[in-house]
Amino acid sequence: MGEISIEVLIFLLASGFVAAFIDSVVGGGGLISIPALLFAGLPPSVALGTNKLAATIGALTSTINFLQSGHINKKLVFTLLPLSIVGSALGVYIVQLIPSEFLRPIILFLLILVTIYTVFKKNWGMESNVKHLPGKMIGFVIFAVLMLGFYDGFLGAGTGSFLIFLFLLLGFNFVESAGNAKVLNLGSNFAALITFMLFQSVHFFYGIAMGIAMIVGAYVGSRVAIKRGAAYVKVLFIGITVTLIGKSIWDYAHRYFNQ
Repeated sequence: MGEISIEVLIFLLASGFVAAFIDSVVGGGGLISIPALLFAGLPPSVALGTNKLAATIGALTSTINFLQSGHINKKLVFTLLPLSIVGSALGVYIVQLIPSEFLRPIILFLLILVTIYTVFKKNWGMESNVKHLPGKMIGFVIFAVLMLGFYDGFLGAGTGSFLIFLFLLLGFNFVESAGNAKVLNLGSNFAALITFMLFQSVHFFYGIAMGIAMIVGAYVGSRVAIKRGAAYVKVLFIGITVTLIGKSIWDYAHRYFNQ
């Protein structure tokens, strides 16, 4: 396992807390936790697997909080949960066989659309307006959850934001959308973790240590979201999607200028 320094461990604990605080509300915690694990010296595949271990621990905490608060549509999300799990396991398997680069331009384009739509639809997500899903929407939701589960295992960045956007489209407010998304994200994280473990791509010490910090971050983050309400979650949601867009553009620029 190699020598583990106290400084690196403290850095991972702090990064885990901040990542889980953000991730528990709107997703995107991997923007912080994955670079932190890479900085600690883990190879990329092991950093991804270790992040899934920590993220699963944090997601479980925030899911319990949202469940206790009543901000989760249990019937809907537990019906969709198996799709998220299957999609994620398939995504992790496929990413071992082919590079993930071909998905990045599509994700960048979708993130920009999601952000623009959310910014300009002023009162969207402030109140819950959930109706029974029409038949034509059921097929779309099933496909979307399966694909987002696949994306979480295949690439991952922004999965929580896309799931929240999906539930907003169905008429939930931002807090309810965050709660529903967290359940599906927990399922996809767990499935991806098991698959990464089969490929022996998990550093258990770092993952468990960061996961403990994520328990605290996820608890605080989800409690703040529930208390502060939809307006707070919307602002954080926009901030994270803009950050994801910026990171994607930076990655493209970095690769272009280093060719």
